[in-house]
Formats: sequence, C-alpha cells, structure tokens
Amino acid sequence: MHKVTTGHGAPVVMVHCMLARHESLLPLAAAIGGHATLFDLPGHGRSPDWDGAQDYQTQAVAWAAACCDGPAHLIGHSFGATVALRLAVDRPDLVSRLTLIEPVYFAAARGTPAHADHAAGFRPFLEAMAADDQSCAAARFNAVWGAQPWDVLPPRTQGYLMDRIHLVTASGRAIEDDPAGITTAACLAQVTVPVALIRGADSPPVIVAIHAALAHRLPDAVDHVVAGAGHMLPLTHTADVAALIRAAGQETG
Repeated sequence: MHKVTTGHGAPVVMVHCMLARHESLLPLAAAIGGHATLFDLPGHGRSPDWDGAQDYQTQAVAWAAACCDGPAHLIGHSFGATVALRLAVDRPDLVSRLTLIEPVYFAAARGTPAHADHAAGFRPFLEAMAADDQSCAAARFNAVWGAQPWDVLPPRTQGYLMDRIHLVTASGRAIEDDPAGITTAACLAQVTVPVALIRGADSPPVIVAIHAALAHRLPDAVDHVVAGAGHMLPLTHTADVAALIRAAGQETG
C-alpha cells in the first residue's frame, strides 16, 4: 500500500474514489486541516494491484484500518466512502467521526425507482465489459461518474482509467449486493459517531436515494447538499466541501 501523510493536528484518514489516486484529495486535505493520511486504493496510483484473494472492498477496508493509529476522522468519496462506512461498522474503535461524500452503496437504495434507473443505465457499461472493450466501458463509466467529458481527457488519463476499469466490476458485488449487510438498519444503528453526508445537487438521482436511506438509518447523520455540484464535488467544489466538513466538526466539538 502506498500512503502519504500531510498537515498537523487531529488525525484524518481519507479514501479516494474508484479510478482516482490519493492526490485527488490532497487539496481537500489542505483545506480542512489536521494530520491527514491518504493512500492509493488497491490497483491505483503507486499501490500494488488487488490480490484477488479476497473481496476488493474487504482489502480496501483492511488498508484503511492500517492507516488508523487510533480513532480518526474518516473521509471517503464515492467508493472510498463505502470503505469508510464499512470500517466504521467493522472497527468502531478506529473511527471518531465520518464524512461520507456520495457513498455509492447502491444496495441502500434498492427498491426505489432511482435504483431501477441506475441499474438500467449501468447495463451498457456491463455490456462493454462483457465484450472486453475497456475503452468503451471506461467512457461509459466516465459519462456518469466523471468530472470531465471523455473526449477532453488527456490520452494518459484515458489510459489510466482503461487499465483499471476492471476494478469497477471487482468492487461491484460489495456495493450492489452488500453481502456484509453494512447498509442494513441493524448494522448502521451501531454507527454512533457523528456522520456528515455530502452530495452534489446535480448528482445522479440514485445518490439522493442512497443518502436518504443512510440518513434515515444512521443515528447521528446530517445530509448536506452543495449547489451546482456533481459527483466529483471534492475536486470541483473543494472549498464548499471543506467548509461543510469544518462546520460539522465545530458542531460536534
């Protein structure tokens, strides 16, 4: 696992989104302050690849736990937020506070119209993966979850996404089916630390459904919305996200 630390103060562990690297959250780390530890997920950045011996999310959660020397404020974005939430359930002794920025725990929204629309919209991506067309699959994934249109991304960035697109399907069962039961009311009731949920106003409707479900099931959660922002809001609206995180910290002491 490749990790870096930055800043001084209260401990913070930050987990980036799928197909990114830890550097994507460095501006946010600088904006919120604290002693932040950031790491590259398996198969991302300078970390070794997913070992395939265990569920992808399980390996990512183990790496996040290894970054905690004691109770820390966990901040996760997208898939990284599912890692942070699962760690809070599995190892509550390591978590003092949670910030979940658009956690893609689709299982939490199952049974809603938004989830049905998400499943239908994701089908072209799965078809491209089944056809072994990494370029098409990466472009289709990026169209929904990326910050910029595929055609304007530099070739190097496109290549980085294509080389790692298989990790999206590797993580799929954990967030779509939730075999560990993390998003159930029984599990989430055990997460007693303060939780800030942060989403963009322009994000896909399934994100709204996920946030609504988590906010209802978590004992101490507040849902925040950033106007004009989409799924990549930690990168596109860093100052707004940082302000919400700092304010939530002041409210919780």
